[in-house]
Amino acid sequence: MAFTDRVRLLIAGAVAIGAIGFGSAQAQQKFDLSPEQPNRLRVEKNEKRIAEIKDFKFVENGVFTVGISSSGNLPLHDYASDSKTVIGYDVDLAQAIADSLGLKLNLVSVAWADWPLGLTSGKFDAVISNVTVTEERKEKFDFSTYRKDELGFYVRADNPITSIKEPKDIAGLKVITDAGTNQEKILLEWDRRNVAAGLKPIEVQYYDDDAVKDLAVQSGRADAVFSVNATQAYAAGINGKTKLVGTVSGGWPITAEIAVTTRKGSGLAAPVTNVVNDLIASGAYKKILDAWNLGPEAIDKAQTNPPGLPKSGS
Repeated sequence: MAFTDRVRLLIAGAVAIGAIGFGSAQAQQKFDLSPEQPNRLRVEKNEKRIAEIKDFKFVENGVFTVGISSSGNLPLHDYASDSKTVIGYDVDLAQAIADSLGLKLNLVSVAWADWPLGLTSGKFDAVISNVTVTEERKEKFDFSTYRKDELGFYVRADNPITSIKEPKDIAGLKVITDAGTNQEKILLEWDRRNVAAGLKPIEVQYYDDDAVKDLAVQSGRADAVFSVNATQAYAAGINGKTKLVGTVSGGWPITAEIAVTTRKGSGLAAPVTNVVNDLIASGAYKKILDAWNLGPEAIDKAQTNPPGLPKSGS
């Protein structure tokens, strides 16, 4: 989900902000929006993983070329305060993978709709841009998972609601979601089940403008927002006005994961999966997530081509 321009206008550098963390505790958080990213975590090269890519032909020798969406979507990826340098969690992960493989990192901005063609045509070696593993995509691409695909329920920071984990928890609530999305489908299915069980129906609200949506939550016209967790977590970190009360897999009722995407059969997926598992084992992976307030989206183990979301109608 794209963030509004007000996020991009934050003062450059490390911006100290009061944040509501994941849970009810108040915390002080810093998000660095400078193009220099002086605190970005760097890791040592891994000779074992470098040996695994010795036969792979990169777009450019010695360089890990990664396609990434530059549309406003912090904390995952967006332009820094200079309006031209892409920063965010996906960038930090791409850098750590490149470091591990002994490669320089080159980011190629690409529109979301264009990444499949760019990857298959050899414009970049991989895509790291919040791509969910699906069975349909697995027919054309390989995947190395690195993050849970999570949706989050967020409420006003002082709201007495502390937990939303299952359908009955939303009975009778006024919930904002996004039209035509997985989160809307899940929300409506939860409501259907509640009504069938004799519970109160929910009131679903839709807003195209983030400012209006925020006002609805803060004024009490809506009880909760059910949307992409990553962007909501970032917003909670910036303004401290909302808190997380529950997450749901983006593929509910099955688990969905986000993955580094590579060309089918290229031989790069397995080494990248191994690198991510190395980062998990060393603790670097968790540090990168925490830097962008994404700790709850951590996976325990990266996988190559795990079961993905089913095809439509299957």
